[in-house]
Amino acid sequence: MAEEAVTLPPPSSSTSPLGSSVISLVNRLQDIFSRLGSHSTIDLPQVAVVGSQSSGKSSVLEALVGRDFLPRGNDICTRRPLVLQLVQTKRKSDGSEDEYGEFLHLPGKRFFDFADIRREIEAETDREVGENKGVSDKQIRLKIFSPNVLDITLVDLPGLTKVPVGDQPSDIEARIRTMIMSYIKTPTCLILAVTPANSDLANSDALQMAGIADPDGNRTIGVITKLDIMDRGTDARNLLQGKVIPLRLGYVGVVNRSQEDIQMNRSIKDALVSEEKFFRSRPVYSGVADSCGVPQLAKRLNKILAQHIKAVLPGLRARISTSLVTVAKEHASYGEITESKACVNIGCVLNLDMPL
Repeated sequence: MAEEAVTLPPPSSSTSPLGSSVISLVNRLQDIFSRLGSHSTIDLPQVAVVGSQSSGKSSVLEALVGRDFLPRGNDICTRRPLVLQLVQTKRKSDGSEDEYGEFLHLPGKRFFDFADIRREIEAETDREVGENKGVSDKQIRLKIFSPNVLDITLVDLPGLTKVPVGDQPSDIEARIRTMIMSYIKTPTCLILAVTPANSDLANSDALQMAGIADPDGNRTIGVITKLDIMDRGTDARNLLQGKVIPLRLGYVGVVNRSQEDIQMNRSIKDALVSEEKFFRSRPVYSGVADSCGVPQLAKRLNKILAQHIKAVLPGLRARISTSLVTVAKEHASYGEITESKACVNIGCVLNLDMPL
């Protein structure tokens, strides 16, 4: 499927408003590169979501979307990396809205029922790794179109686990850590480190791995979940203010729906209202309330990702241009053959006047 031409903003421009347009551009490059599989050596900007099992990772992602769509259960649920591209759309003139998802492996098929999205994630996972809790580093790519989201691209990675279940190998923890590190070690990757407030932040698996991949804390955003179930008499103010483990991009506190809320089908919309009330009603969080909550997290992620892409864009453009020249020369050495559609699409997206 051919990609429509898009002009990449000039790397030297300091006044061009990039905003979410660059997120959309990188999303399209990711779709093209995903078809190349292991042949792609270009690391594109993205946000990797890291956390232990039961850290609240899934609840955070669903709250960002505003819909229930991820597999849930007591054991490991994310068994393959899920690349989640959120695409903001406009409301219709009559005020109605279309919200739907599309999978890269099912081109042209739209999922309007988000329960069907969950079932397809589960089915596609089972097709690759079976039904007995195995894991794989092969991505599932999902786009969600909605007027209620901001443009953000996230990679939901398997939760860190220590005890094998089902047919998982005895070294499952090491395998998942290796998979996560393969994403977060690259300088183009932002890290969303999710940690529950009712655990010791100093022993957070997510922050420990982020500290290894990003020792200066320049690419890591901390998310503190489950603030509402901390022990009575304790709070997370020092954590949120970065006084325990400093991060340049800071922390955002959120309040997830409880398991009971999920079982009782409490809507995410109602949960967001309760979350805001939680921060406003507790004097201990008065100094950080304006920067906490899922809506603030979405705004911060959208802004940070766009800024991050702008910062790495010149080098990214240069690497892709060099790679395309190399491929063009290799093709020329083979004589008359059919050129790579993926390479043509990449050049089209980048608007490069480069013969292939």
